[in-house]
Amino acid sequence: MDLQIEGKIFMVAASSKGLGYGIARELAKNGATVCIASRTKKEVEKAAETLRSETGSTIHATVFDAANDESITSWVTSVERAFERIDGLVVNAGGPPPGNFDDFSDDDWEAAFNLTLMSAVRLIRGVLPVMRAGGGGAILTVTSMSVKEPVDRLLLSNVFRSGVTSLVKSLSNELAGENIRVNNLLPGRINTDRLKALDQNISEKTGTPVQEVRQKNEANIPIGRYGTTEEFGKAGAFLLSPAASYITGSSLAVDGGSMKTVW
Repeated sequence: MDLQIEGKIFMVAASSKGLGYGIARELAKNGATVCIASRTKKEVEKAAETLRSETGSTIHATVFDAANDESITSWVTSVERAFERIDGLVVNAGGPPPGNFDDFSDDDWEAAFNLTLMSAVRLIRGVLPVMRAGGGGAILTVTSMSVKEPVDRLLLSNVFRSGVTSLVKSLSNELAGENIRVNNLLPGRINTDRLKALDQNISEKTGTPVQEVRQKNEANIPIGRYGTTEEFGKAGAFLLSPAASYITGSSLAVDGGSMKTVW
């Protein structure tokens, strides 16, 4: 399938590795110019060099903090100045820490609010004027299957990613007339450093070997294994592309069939 994104400009947050990197790589493989951003200079520059080498596409690397409004504004401004348009945005951020209700203070809740929900609000707010000036665009948020089926010990993520999902649905209606599509991608168990850390956390809490934790999780996935960032990236690139021109306000699960809900 021709995604029709060659030469288009995409911003992908939290993309030096993991889910964001998977989407950035697939966009670049299809000829797009990709602006990646992450908190660590060394990691984001290394990711950019790898993507340039693998794909031959233009990769613009920036250091930014998804929980900081000024950092987000600076990134959007730098992309607009460099390329004069923004065709697509991926809203993504590292997940809040795992834990149960009694584990978290007000400061923990506020930090998760800024990292997960307000990063989406601020990133979208930043790109909308540029997309409007360019005649439209596509916005994709990365949340979690926990927005439909809450995951044990991911309370902060369950709450604030659900808020992002409601934001997506609301904005999809509000922005459709301006040729701006807004969708949501729900990763299940994708084999990333974040997932490995969560498995390790469960291992430590339960005294179960981490490999056994993984095997138990994979046994509950109909496809029988963790997903790859490449598989996730292909789904993300599709939703951002004109090939998905009639899809907005949707939440697509990339979970190997894990979720039992019909909605």
